[in-house]
Formats: sequence, structure tokens, C-alpha cells
Amino acid sequence: MSVDENPLQGAFWARVGVTIACAGLIGLERQLRGKPAGIRTTILVCLGTMVFVRLGIDFQDARADPTRVLGQIVTGIGFLGGGLMLNRDGSVKGVTSAAVVWIVAGIGACIGMDQFHAALALTVVTLLVLVGVQQLERAFRALRRGVHAPEAPSSDPPASGYPPS
Repeated sequence: MSVDENPLQGAFWARVGVTIACAGLIGLERQLRGKPAGIRTTILVCLGTMVFVRLGIDFQDARADPTRVLGQIVTGIGFLGGGLMLNRDGSVKGVTSAAVVWIVAGIGACIGMDQFHAALALTVVTLLVLVGVQQLERAFRALRRGVHAPEAPSSDPPASGYPPS
């Protein structure tokens, strides 16, 4: 939103709409899987990033550097993502949720910079990774179980009359 731009006009609401759509789709996928970063989290992270990027761009004439805003967003999102990861029984949980928050912030930055095509493309790629890679993982696990599965016991009695060893 430009300093001179009325927040009640179309450009601002177009950015908000794209932000909600992109982050909402990613958040819905996470929420349906019962993951920590759901719809509300992804929308708020994306929306906040978009607003801060716009403010950085809009105030660059006031001797501000918009790249510093981006750098601070990266730091802040890293901190937020770190809070999503937990160490339980020697294993780390929540890394994908932290990565989702990271990419959603990137999508918000794209929207804030009016890179709508990039934001939409990143949303599609993110969803493909979240859904598609999980399907590949399942297929590989099933294949691995099939290759390493023990042979099923035969229902035929042993020929020698002794139980099999």
C-alpha cells in the first residue's frame, strides 16, 4: 500500500485477496493433516510479510532501505519457525511446518512486491511438494515393504510331517 494509496481502493484489497487465497490453500493442506501451522497461521504470516514489504517499498523515498525490511523478515520468520520445531524423545518434529511458514513468508514478499504470478506459482509448487512428495514417500515405503517383506507361511502341511524350521 503506497503512502498515497487509499487502503479502501482496489490495489490494496487485490493484494490482500491474493495473500489470503495463496496462504489459505497451503494452510488448509496443513490443517487437514493436523499440523501446527494451519490456515490462520499461514494467512497471518503471509499477510504480515506482504504489509511489511509494502511499507518498506513505500517508505524507500524517506531514506529507508527496503532490502533491510526483507532481511528483518527473514530473521523474524526464522525465529518463528524455530518455535514450531520440537525435540521429542530424541527426534525433531515440526521441520516441515517451519519450512511452510518460511515459504509462506516468501509468497507474502512476492505479493508485497506485486509479483502475483510468482506468488501463485510458488503456491502451486508448495502444494505439489506437500502433497506430491508425500505420495511418493508412501509409494517408496510400500515398495520397500514389498521387497523386504517376509514370505507368507504356506497353508500346505509340510511334506515330511515335521514342522518347518
